Amino acid sequence: MPSVTVKLYSVFFKFLLKHRLQNRIQTPLDSDPFGVTTRPEESVTAANPSFSDGVATKDIHIDPFTSLSVRIFLPESALSPPEPDSKSALSKTKSKTNLSLDAAVPVYHHPRRNSVGPPVRGGVATKEESRRSSYSSSNEMDALILKSEGVNEVYRGYSPARDNSMRLPVMLQFHGGGWVSGSNDSVANDFFCRRIAKLCDVIVLAVGYRLAPENRYPAAFEDGLKVLNWLGKQANLAECSRSLGNSGKSGTEFKKGDVHRHIVDTFGASMVEPWLAAHGDPSRCVLLGVSCGANIADYVARKAVEAGKLLDPVKVVAQVLMYPFFIGSVPTHSEIKLANSYFYDKAMCLLAWKLFLREEEFSLDHMAANPLLPDRGPPLKLMPPTLTVVAEHDWMRDRAIAYSEELRKVNVDAPVLEYKDAVHEFATLDMLLKTPQAQACAEDIAIWVKKYISRRGHEFSY
Repeated sequence: MPSVTVKLYSVFFKFLLKHRLQNRIQTPLDSDPFGVTTRPEESVTAANPSFSDGVATKDIHIDPFTSLSVRIFLPESALSPPEPDSKSALSKTKSKTNLSLDAAVPVYHHPRRNSVGPPVRGGVATKEESRRSSYSSSNEMDALILKSEGVNEVYRGYSPARDNSMRLPVMLQFHGGGWVSGSNDSVANDFFCRRIAKLCDVIVLAVGYRLAPENRYPAAFEDGLKVLNWLGKQANLAECSRSLGNSGKSGTEFKKGDVHRHIVDTFGASMVEPWLAAHGDPSRCVLLGVSCGANIADYVARKAVEAGKLLDPVKVVAQVLMYPFFIGSVPTHSEIKLANSYFYDKAMCLLAWKLFLREEEFSLDHMAANPLLPDRGPPLKLMPPTLTVVAEHDWMRDRAIAYSEELRKVNVDAPVLEYKDAVHEFATLDMLLKTPQAQACAEDIAIWVKKYISRRGHEFSY
């Protein structure tokens, strides 16, 4: 059974969450002319592009009309050249970036980002955020911020003509929070993504999708798909930049200035995200979703299957569903037996679904809620390999297991990892992140994922 501390924290957690959800249901959005729901302050971690704890991070906005953003987690292993004996310029960069490895990541508090514009500080969007281009790398701004904080070294990116760095798979990560809370830059999500980036040796893109109730279905799903399409666009822009960089070759020489040639927008800002251009391999893309984020990941995977080669060079090779937020009108055994389980019980989850789905289309058998519906999308046999993580004391576990069984029936690699004495979000909740079980879960995920992202074949197995 879970510890006494977990039980007590669960009671407190459910009391606060239920109070917030009920208030949002009772307060119509029409009372706010801007359609924004006030959220409590949340502890977030500032982006740090100086490889703190072996991972560099940066935040970028990819849609000028919404709050859609991603936080990029770049592991330091990306700076290693492809071959051990390579004496590239990046190896020198690696030694420089170690200056602040021991620095703690600064943590500050601010109101949760709204869902209709850029992040706000004190209620007003900063000039930096409002003028930043959707596709600009913001390296110059990062450097200015670090300089003001006394840090002189920051990893900037790449030169299109010098492609001698490590290419890492890209993982899209969708945080949990019952559709109405959570963020891609929260302390807990930042810690979890750093852990996954290092263990799996991948570039993690943590998606800050729009939240309910001001943005109901299908807003969060559309944001997930938009990030996948953006990743493909970045890959194509990076390839064009390399072509421009090589166009000035004369024998083995470059014309002066050609090595710095980029594709820019009308304001002169680079449209290429340098970290992805230098180190990302979108042909090995993995989706990872936590709780309701797993629902988004599964939707994005189905849309990727439908798109096929239209997404080239992006290819989804696997997905990980961590205690997915599935439900249905016909209850399963666990939905009856564990209805009053820890942290997210069934009653609160029903409130969350009412906030996420529009009133006229609310149904527990909605396409977004029940994965066992027939004709829900492309044939299951076309779905990518799917790892499902479930907890013993989670009332949603049986439906997740049943979905995995349906995938295995059509020969999709779809194992289930069930953790004993575990609760919903046992590997991603703030107070449980540093437990041995959370660490073991991340390691298990890494072992399975590496089967599909390793260039040398399926050398990792249980």
